Amino acid sequence: MNKVLITADLVLTGRADQEIRDGAVLVDADVITAVGTAAELEATVDPGVRRLRCPGATVLPGLIDCHVHLAFDAGPDPVRAVTQAAPDELAAAMADRAGQFLAAGVTTVRDLGDRDDLTIALRAAIASGKTTGPRILAATAPLTLPGGHCGFLGGGVTTDDDIRKQIARNAAAGADLIKVMASGGALTPGGPRMWESQFTRAQLRLIVEEAACHGLEVAAHAHGTAAITDCVEAGVRTLEHCSWRTAEGVTYDPEITRRIIENDIAVCRCVSGDWQLFLQQLGPDRAESMTRVIREMREAGVRFIAGTDAGVPGARFGDYVGMLEFFASLGFTRAEILDMATVDAARALGLTDTGALRPGLRADLLVVDGNPLHELDVLRRVRHVFMNGRQEIV
Repeated sequence: MNKVLITADLVLTGRADQEIRDGAVLVDADVITAVGTAAELEATVDPGVRRLRCPGATVLPGLIDCHVHLAFDAGPDPVRAVTQAAPDELAAAMADRAGQFLAAGVTTVRDLGDRDDLTIALRAAIASGKTTGPRILAATAPLTLPGGHCGFLGGGVTTDDDIRKQIARNAAAGADLIKVMASGGALTPGGPRMWESQFTRAQLRLIVEEAACHGLEVAAHAHGTAAITDCVEAGVRTLEHCSWRTAEGVTYDPEITRRIIENDIAVCRCVSGDWQLFLQQLGPDRAESMTRVIREMREAGVRFIAGTDAGVPGARFGDYVGMLEFFASLGFTRAEILDMATVDAARALGLTDTGALRPGLRADLLVVDGNPLHELDVLRRVRHVFMNGRQEIV
């Protein structure tokens, strides 16, 4: 009998304000089959079913990291690390990093740029049970300019025909989505500045349309205000970073924010656990500009989703909770933050089988000591992790 009844002081079933005191979750193989009070389920579940009793704990959906790079090493020169590693060496390192996510309670990651489709192979190894790690949604090589941001990953395109061929190539490799570097970034030496656009609005629209032909949606790396505007008008599904950069500094556009909300575009602000150091390096004026814009977007009704950008310098694998604490420092409630990490993330990624605890969904769940609605730090105190019904962390 491959069933387990998990009982705990608190069960968070979906949105974090939906809670069951003295609750229970019944898992049968890879599926959740019942959720309710411990008393209700104890009375109906066969006595022979294994019990996992967790006093003082909370059961919640497995966490989702919407922006990671498993091929990067989080060191000072990830470009060198990813380009010079032998394929088997890099594949082994990626598997180890995936395991770090799972140990931190992250049961789904969206990888937004790798080399040689290595995430596709790792995704298959995890799904088959050969390797331990979270579910992976893979973008494979991101579309960029030759020599542009992350061009070393192999997705350089110039013409419309190049765009069509690269999207078809990624789809054939097994990509779950298409990633486009709509603006420059800080990671790539000699590439465009963060605020500089890499594609025209017409090209971005073509990317969205071509991706749709393959049943895929588009995540757009967009720091620049102009690039953000073009991505919104082109119809991307998620905006990565969305930092409103111009050559003069931060230039926020409330009208484009209105369009983000109107078009149901989710924003992954991509904050790593070293955010306090990052804000110090920005300086007080620039840090205040950045955080003020996030607060204004939140007040306007933007749907934020959780992402660490793990793999870039300083963004360590497994340091998921540090990113959540950044949003708490800006006044987001713990319930909002947990929703960003679970139900809202699942919706933005098009996942209808995870992000909540309901009968019929995948058994992706996390048990932590304490109550994360009182203190986010308890998410670091992982007691058990189930990924697709497999009890990975005991």
